Amino acid sequence: MSIPYVLLDDPHYGEAVEVAPLIRRVIAKNPSKFTYHGTGTYIIGRGEVAVIDPGPISDSHREALVAALEGERVTAILITHCHSDHSPLAAWLREYSGAPTIAFGPHAISQGWVEDDTPEEPDEQEKAAAEAAEAAGEAKVEETLDYAFDPDVRVADGEIAASGNGWTIRAIHTPGHTSNHMCFWLEEQRALFTGDHMMGWSTTVITPPDGNMRDYLTSLQRVKDLDPAVLWPTHGAPVTEGKTFLDAFVQHRLDREAGVLAAVRAGTTMIPDMVEQLYVGVDPKLYKAAGRSVLAHLIKLVEDGAVTFEGTQPGVTTPYRPA
Repeated sequence: MSIPYVLLDDPHYGEAVEVAPLIRRVIAKNPSKFTYHGTGTYIIGRGEVAVIDPGPISDSHREALVAALEGERVTAILITHCHSDHSPLAAWLREYSGAPTIAFGPHAISQGWVEDDTPEEPDEQEKAAAEAAEAAGEAKVEETLDYAFDPDVRVADGEIAASGNGWTIRAIHTPGHTSNHMCFWLEEQRALFTGDHMMGWSTTVITPPDGNMRDYLTSLQRVKDLDPAVLWPTHGAPVTEGKTFLDAFVQHRLDREAGVLAAVRAGTTMIPDMVEQLYVGVDPKLYKAAGRSVLAHLIKLVEDGAVTFEGTQPGVTTPYRPA
């Protein structure tokens, strides 16, 4: 089953665009292979508003939010998870508005994990973009961890995260992409703000140790059970055919897991070789990220007793064998 991707034609950088009743979106100009056109910050309500994912440290995005929020009172700053394209600008918005930051919690740190993956080297286009961003005082186009973020208010799964005139937002804990990933459910519209849990333009990278494939599959089912009318990802266009899209996302992951297991059983022992076999036609720039998701699948397969590994922990440079 192929995923029916939905693309966004025009990001309207710097503009607050009303994309649905009581929902406006301002897209930061931080496009990349991980962020698509950029980070979409959502403003919910009128008069008293909530802001979802303020975005990266960016002068232009901050100025766009100031303009968009003129005459409004921010009552809640909601964060889906702590990546540098989602949460860093929350500190400024908190100081600017006086509103509390609200999330599941800070980014989890795995004390026992030993990273064996080499840092990704940017290509020439990415280097040029980073230099231009630095010169303009903008955020680098990358997805790194925001360890500094710790919310003022921690909300658990199912709790009301924020409410206002005509809108109620409930927290939906969706671990997988990160362990602290939270989606936000706008009850009156049966709309789910999905962060990076689901994106219309791309699959989601699951990066161990904090990313977990088993948790991700469980969280996809949780979203499916909600039966949302629309999915609003932080990156890209809304998804209105939620059930079809979710079914395709789940099937994609199951097919990928079957492919990883088949590769191991056929004698492929190393992740880079699996990536070359399984991601035919994919831009090689994405191979490293793909390797992280393959690692997440292998960790699940090890836990399931289908695969074994050499060494003290599963890793990118670890040889794998059938159990």
